[in-house]
Amino acid sequence: MPAPRFQLRDYQQQAVAAVLHARRRGVRRQVLCLPTGAGKTVIFSELARLARRPVLVLAHRAELVQQAREKLGRALDDDQSVTIEQASAQAEPGARVVAASIRSLSPTRLARLRADFDFGLIVYDECHHAPAEDNLRVLRELGAFDEDWTGTLVGVTATTGRGDGRGLEEVFEELVFHVEIGTLIDRGFLAPLRGYRISTAADLRAVSAGQGDFVVDELAEAVDIQERNALVARSVQELARDRRTLVFCVTVAHATNLAKALRSLGVAAGVVHGKLHREDRAAVLQAFRDGRLQALTNVGVLTEGFDDPGVSCIAMARPTRSEGLYAQCIGRGTRLAPGKTDCLILDFVDLSDLTLQTLPGLSGLPRDLDLRGGEVREAQRAWAQLQFDFPGFELEAGEITLGEIQRRAAAFDPLTLAIDPEVLAISPHAWQSLGSRGLALHYRRRRSLNEVLVLDGGGRKRSKRWRVTVDGVEKARFSRIEDAVEAVDYEVRKAGRRAEQSALPSADWRAEPVPPELARALLGLSRRRPADSHGEALALLTHARHGPGAARRARLRSEAP
Repeated sequence: MPAPRFQLRDYQQQAVAAVLHARRRGVRRQVLCLPTGAGKTVIFSELARLARRPVLVLAHRAELVQQAREKLGRALDDDQSVTIEQASAQAEPGARVVAASIRSLSPTRLARLRADFDFGLIVYDECHHAPAEDNLRVLRELGAFDEDWTGTLVGVTATTGRGDGRGLEEVFEELVFHVEIGTLIDRGFLAPLRGYRISTAADLRAVSAGQGDFVVDELAEAVDIQERNALVARSVQELARDRRTLVFCVTVAHATNLAKALRSLGVAAGVVHGKLHREDRAAVLQAFRDGRLQALTNVGVLTEGFDDPGVSCIAMARPTRSEGLYAQCIGRGTRLAPGKTDCLILDFVDLSDLTLQTLPGLSGLPRDLDLRGGEVREAQRAWAQLQFDFPGFELEAGEITLGEIQRRAAAFDPLTLAIDPEVLAISPHAWQSLGSRGLALHYRRRRSLNEVLVLDGGGRKRSKRWRVTVDGVEKARFSRIEDAVEAVDYEVRKAGRRAEQSALPSADWRAEPVPPELARALLGLSRRRPADSHGEALALLTHARHGPGAARRARLRSEAP
């Protein structure tokens, strides 16, 4: 077997190893999830090099098929070993790799391919499209779902989410490898991301929500307006400056109008879309690559497979609820290039009652955060530290900067969180608020101190939302928090008068000095004022262990060197 012409990065080697290991375990239909720019073609080129039987590479557009052929030919050091099955082109028998347009694979063509090639590996590029019915048909006819199939299907994607809500589990058995974009940014393999949030006056509240995203015609009517287009154009002019910029739009008319608005400000802009003739589209893209155009407005065609590392600004003029679509769009700017230091993401945020995807939201930050040009990885680290330092701190919805979050967190005291008035109305006991997580109560039974938690079960069935535990042991579930409180109060009263007295806010033990073991436990809570009493110290520790962000803080502690 010839050696590869290229040196795989360590995570690319891990991805290849994960595929081989999963196949030995009997997993025939696998998924690899890597961000755009991570070198997925390098990975499936190595898999093709290792394959003992012919390989089929499936793609969705003509450009992607040709792109796959060229990259595979270079990687395998043999252009003649890769053939194309698409439109009028037919795969040449004897080739090692067939690159095919999945839309061209009629039953007749598939029958011929199966007769000419005994495919041992099928690579599905951009495999988040796989659950669509016609794509499933192709995979069925290739035998990928047959019980006696001896091949391997490897899907590669930057996002496992689909706009129509259909999951990849309909096609694939297991996600065998995943690497986060932040990891590759930290290691210098992808460009750092910076972001701006630009609020617009466009109103999306009357736009219908379709399958996973907005109805396109209604969305275009709401956002393709002169005032908003002028704002987008002015923002690109002022914030992107000389950066080569991709602008994602809703419709062809929207893209055309935005290009006009950019040109009116002196920004050289072109338009590309699916209805544009292939030669015309190629000419516009070449002008953009050559620097004769600074900005490209586009509809759909540049979300996948467009490989231009020099892009250093993404303007999301197309509002979306789809995490997958958003990730595909911003991924066009993450590749490294000479002289490129980072990629700027411009989020245009309209009035909406529904959740809009933004760079902070995609990165696990508060969705309404305005980075003001700051790096998203720096913001992620600062946010993680805030959650660690200030247990129980919760942020109200609304546009905010990282500096303002830090100021509010520094002034936050978890002991001031208010108890639900309905709970106060039914219980005399010293229930402690854990914010959105639930409630806690401490009381003495005999000589021991008992901890009762009423916590939101999260993903559990909403009919039994509230989980009651006593000293870590689950006792019951309730649909209403008031029912849980009443049940706990009843059990406390059953335990006797001394136990009931100890559960009151005025219980003597709460004012006692902080026990040494509790004082030691509190040392791990940074930026926390000293506790003045046993009750106060216990409340602070309970927030740290069970309040919002507790699981994340525990993970951070476990990962600390």
